[in-house]
Amino acid sequence: MRTTSILVPALTALLLAACQTPSGGPPPAPSPEQAPTGVTPNTFRMPTGTGCSGEVDRFQAVMDNDLQTGHTTKGVHTRVSAEIDTARKSCAAGNDGGAISQIRATRTKFGYP
Repeated sequence: MRTTSILVPALTALLLAACQTPSGGPPPAPSPEQAPTGVTPNTFRMPTGTGCSGEVDRFQAVMDNDLQTGHTTKGVHTRVSAEIDTARKSCAAGNDGGAISQIRATRTKFGYP
């Protein structure tokens, strides 16, 4: 009986010691492929263009990121991307104001600020 009372705490201490990690600082950040769902990877960069092309590119980047992080579904991404493409065509045709209005309307329609 006495051996068991000494053995259990010793075994517990040994098991807990095995769980300790070396004190070499914090673990490295996961690669973008290993990042948890719902978290924007630290490699994400918002496009910096100006005018309607910048607005189009930024909203598409947000939508692509939302799809990759699980914040939207493939179906919603497809529908929004189609509307973004319409705005992109307006922009390319020189209708800057119309393209920006289309982007704003799509953002509002799908709940983006």
